[in-house]
Amino acid sequence: MVYLLVGPLKPATSQAPQTRNFLAGAELPKLNWIIELFGAKIRSAPLNITFLLALIMAFLVWLLIWRTRLGYEMRTYGHSPKAARYAGISETRIIITAMMISGALAGMMALNPVMGDQHNVAIDFVSGAGFVGIAVALMGRLHPVGIVLAAILFGMLYQGGAELAFEMPAISRDMIVIIQGLVILFAGALEHMFRPYIQALFASFSPRSVGMEAVKGKGA
Repeated sequence: MVYLLVGPLKPATSQAPQTRNFLAGAELPKLNWIIELFGAKIRSAPLNITFLLALIMAFLVWLLIWRTRLGYEMRTYGHSPKAARYAGISETRIIITAMMISGALAGMMALNPVMGDQHNVAIDFVSGAGFVGIAVALMGRLHPVGIVLAAILFGMLYQGGAELAFEMPAISRDMIVIIQGLVILFAGALEHMFRPYIQALFASFSPRSVGMEAVKGKGA
């Protein structure tokens, strides 16, 4: 990639390691009109058709993981490799298949910055996207619905932080990163903080616990 961007693909009149800007036909359609439906007037926004594509991919991943045999095997191997091997599930096949699907989804993610925002290919144009993806997946509890919501939250934090630093120079970029980190920390910590109490609450109303209480009452 570096060889191509500093050599064959770099315009002769440019010193930057990137390709020339794409023509209008290679740019993804914007979705600004969706924002304007809610009464907001904007000149330009990075929202484009890849947002709808991401929603479609999330739905297809949900179908794959929870409605197909392959998805069941992947979830089984993820929860317990020993149980999966005991059930005759091929460890190598599951790993290779999961990595290929993940790689395809990651490659589709590059459509947004390349064809939807920057309109060219530059070095490290997706720098840090992998770590952000891991954080989004963990905050979304590894479920497509939660991942979509977590991704929207991360997008709001990043875009809002950039706008805040531009409009209020007194607020440094480091302060914005700290605020983003606190939001992520509390969003992840609150689940483990309240989970024992919520589990105990649901367990007290479960049919089994109600039945046990009935048996105790009859015995008394």
